Amino acid sequence: MNESIYQVDAFTKQAFSGNPAGVVLLKKGRSDKWMLLVASEMNLSETAFLIGEKDSYSLRWFTPAIEVDLCGHATLSAAHILYEEGIVEKSELIKFATRSGVLTTSFVDGWIEMNFPSFTAEKIVISDVVIQALKSEPVEMYNSGENIMAVFSNPEDIYNLSPDFNLIKQLDAQGVIVTSLSDEAGFDFISRYFAPKVGVDEDPVTGSAHCNLGPYWGGVLKKDVFRAKQVSDRGGELLVRVEGERTFIRGQAVTIFSGKIHI
Repeated sequence: MNESIYQVDAFTKQAFSGNPAGVVLLKKGRSDKWMLLVASEMNLSETAFLIGEKDSYSLRWFTPAIEVDLCGHATLSAAHILYEEGIVEKSELIKFATRSGVLTTSFVDGWIEMNFPSFTAEKIVISDVVIQALKSEPVEMYNSGENIMAVFSNPEDIYNLSPDFNLIKQLDAQGVIVTSLSDEAGFDFISRYFAPKVGVDEDPVTGSAHCNLGPYWGGVLKKDVFRAKQVSDRGGELLVRVEGERTFIRGQAVTIFSGKIHI
């Protein structure tokens, strides 16, 4: 079939950091089973599948286990390949038809900016099972989108978390976002993201989680533009801007390899 495939490190400008994603450029539609098998073969947190051209791309995201509704780093990676390979000019807006509606990306000052939906946070009672799963007690807890968001007062708590992934998998949520204010100069807040239910124990850098984090910290800090850092082992940096019901997320990316799928 000779479908083009790439691996890209997203939300970083240095190779072997950030969040790796697969990007597959399809000449025609393939079955859900085939895409899931390819994503499983890649064994990355997400692989993006693109079909179409110019401003009419269809974009889908698969973990090694399931298809997901929204993925930031794989969207960034897909846009990066389209711009870097010259398939789309950097002056052009890219439109992706997805399970989360039409998403757009643009190239701005050396960064790729994604226009994503904003998710509101509904405060809930801190449950014992979340405390047990995280092995640490947050100061606040929220339902936000498909995730639980746990807020901590001390950044060291975020760095030191070593959660019980089996317990997290049993929660009624896609995953758990943990966050606090940053203790590092130049960053507003930090976060980590755990999603074993969808086959990703810890995601290195999660663009979609910032659709939750941006609006939340906007309300706390009374501002709408942020520099954020996800403090996983690989780590990554994001620029976040909140405008009402939309969250604009900027990131950079590096292509690691390219090849062909022959199956």
